[in-house]
Amino acid sequence: MCGIAGLLDPGRRSTGDVLDVRARDMVQALHHRGPDAHGVWTEPESGIALGHARLSIIDLSAAGSQPMASASGRYVLSYNGEVYNAAELRVELEHEGHRFRSHSDTEVIVEGFAAWGVPETIERLIGMFAFAVFDRKEKVLMLVRDRLGIKPLYWGRLDGRVAFASELKAFAGLPGFPPEIDRDALAAYLCTGYVPAPASIYRGISKLEPGTMLEVRADGVVRTHTYWSALDVAVRGQSLPMKADEAEAVAQLETLLTDAVTRRMVADVPLGVFLSGGIDSSTVAALMQANAQAPIRSFSIGFHEQAYNEADAAKAVAHHLGTDHTELYVSADEAQSVVPKLPQIYDEPFADVSQIPTFLVSEMTRKHVTVALSGDGGDELFAGYNRYTQGLSVAKALRRLPGPLPDAVSQMISLASPSSWDSLFAILPAGMRPRQAGDKLHKLAAVLAADAGDYYRVLISPWAEAWGLVNGTARPEFAPFAEAVRGRFKTELAWMQYADMVTYLPDDVLTKVDRASMAVSLEARVPLLDHRVVEFAWRLPEEFKIRDGQGKSLLRQLLCKYVPKKLVERPKMGFGVPIDAWLRGPLKDWASDLLDPNAMGQAGFLDPAPIHAKWAEHLSGRRDWQHFLWNVLMFEAWRRSAR
Repeated sequence: MCGIAGLLDPGRRSTGDVLDVRARDMVQALHHRGPDAHGVWTEPESGIALGHARLSIIDLSAAGSQPMASASGRYVLSYNGEVYNAAELRVELEHEGHRFRSHSDTEVIVEGFAAWGVPETIERLIGMFAFAVFDRKEKVLMLVRDRLGIKPLYWGRLDGRVAFASELKAFAGLPGFPPEIDRDALAAYLCTGYVPAPASIYRGISKLEPGTMLEVRADGVVRTHTYWSALDVAVRGQSLPMKADEAEAVAQLETLLTDAVTRRMVADVPLGVFLSGGIDSSTVAALMQANAQAPIRSFSIGFHEQAYNEADAAKAVAHHLGTDHTELYVSADEAQSVVPKLPQIYDEPFADVSQIPTFLVSEMTRKHVTVALSGDGGDELFAGYNRYTQGLSVAKALRRLPGPLPDAVSQMISLASPSSWDSLFAILPAGMRPRQAGDKLHKLAAVLAADAGDYYRVLISPWAEAWGLVNGTARPEFAPFAEAVRGRFKTELAWMQYADMVTYLPDDVLTKVDRASMAVSLEARVPLLDHRVVEFAWRLPEEFKIRDGQGKSLLRQLLCKYVPKKLVERPKMGFGVPIDAWLRGPLKDWASDLLDPNAMGQAGFLDPAPIHAKWAEHLSGRRDWQHFLWNVLMFEAWRRSAR
């Protein structure tokens, strides 16, 4: 795993020395992603500079250094990621007469470009990657991101130049980079907790979207091409569903996942697995151990607050599988000490509270290994989120309510405040009293009032109308929630899964894991997001995913072949921390400072009045606004750190 950066000056205004200095400064900013070596390649007559920060995983020798040129000299590559079928591709290339200087997958990729061209080579790759390749013959820079968006890549036009990098911090020292906050991106962030692609928090800098190749020609013209479409894969999977019975489907999934996992166990450095004790990570760990010659290394963290602790479940799975297990119990003080680091780690506002334990488990794991496999992606592919069953229930209810009735019910619920609803429910016995009844009813009211294609976005947002807090912006548009997209899906479940796969998965889940792991120079690999597994999952009948109101049915059946059912069948837990209590306790002063109405008013980005009101409600204990407040706090902490 590495960091890449560089720039193309179509006007050829930059000397070789300037190109070299700029690229080296960008690479230095990415040192944490690649502490083992830094490299820069320039060609002043083409106005191009490619930079690379290396974390050595395969072929640790200097022969694997980057940027790397093909033997012909035509292509020069700076690459971040891992390609897991490099050995097979290498054999193909050797049969065609190519001779290799190293054992690195980088050389396989760049020689593939020389033999087959860039587009065809990309189609052959199994792996995670973000790379920049310069075609010296055609004078074309190509930026490419993997199919699912596992690896990040930002780009933008700055002072007539095209610049790119793995993280935003690499742009900071470039001329023509005024760090102007994009208010539309900020509005979308407040609604979701992350900045949705293709935007970044800065105007003029974009995220390259998953499955996309961007070309910059010698005259500066930019063209983009989608080489793998999640929408096409999802729609095609629905139209060509699997005909196998459930037992056959489990067998096929086992074969496919075993291949995906074992491919990701190849490394020239120590390797392990994140193990939370949940379905996804336990499946990955089980398949790793079944295909290893010795106990694999597994890692988990625990919290003394039992409502947030999964360490016991992880330990039980590890004991059954026979892994070499390491766990770390984290105190509240240790977890809270991560909070000041978050703006620097994530570079732009990012508000998934599981960023804290993800960083802590990465930091602990890096002390023992350089590569860790992760179970991310299982919820999106196999319908594991509780919100899917909730969303299906809401959609079913909405279809039954005639005409104006949903709006009428919404208005009736909204007449009473959440605290008033809580008081009403307080007359019930404690065992029958729903937790946070008022908040849940008001969420239902918002869902009932939403447009037909917007109810799921409202359901999953901490405050769906938070965009209204940003001065000078309009309501954000989220493409996957548009009726034109929703109408291509035969079922509500398929549409919800697709929406998450192209928004929440790359922009939240994978961003969280990439930044947290790379902050400590740890490579995280995600076998469940092998694109062949993704394409398989989209062909599964929905009854193989959700059964009796419980998701991931097929994945559970596979795991039960390796782990006793009693270790599998337990309530789903999030990977979180007690932010609600911390904001009322040890983080109160920190939060009060960031939420100061005068400071926010002077900054001019957010309307402080409704935020301050929610902060007061949260402190009083009448309402739990932790998720919305965390969104605001992460923006304010980032904004102050970026000044």
